[in-house]
Amino acid sequence: MRRPAPPPEPPEEPPVIQEAVPEEAVPEESVTHDTPTSEDALLDGTRLGEQGTWAGRWRTLGRLPVTLMLASVLLGLGIVQLTFHLGNSMYRSFTWTQQITQTRARVQALQRDVNILRDAEQAAQDPAYLEELARCQGYVRRSESVIVAPNPPTTPGENCQVIRLP
Repeated sequence: MRRPAPPPEPPEEPPVIQEAVPEEAVPEESVTHDTPTSEDALLDGTRLGEQGTWAGRWRTLGRLPVTLMLASVLLGLGIVQLTFHLGNSMYRSFTWTQQITQTRARVQALQRDVNILRDAEQAAQDPAYLEELARCQGYVRRSESVIVAPNPPTTPGENCQVIRLP
């Protein structure tokens, strides 16, 4: 069985071209500003025939969720970026504080070592200190007699002050 052919579409009417009338010839009372123009329709996003109807309002409202979703996505990305930057700043601050603390401790240790070396250098110039150091290592003068203990201690005695060099 064959289907009936659809009815033919009516031919379109040619647009009506109006002659341009100079503004001086048209009285002000006949000019109404309530009728929409094609520019007004393009600005509010509706066609001329749909302005003020539910279809025109629905089309305008139909764009609102897309705009809100786009704004929400951009806001979410901004929040993620801000969170990343804050976290990165906190991490850098924490690690830099640790590094500064470690560096200061190392500087203090090096300053202590420098002070010990300066004291040792000054003591090396003192003859009394050199004699005391020689006695701690077991040296005696030629006029002194040496007494040897059967079980001597392996470390220097109490009268020997040992300076540890860094």
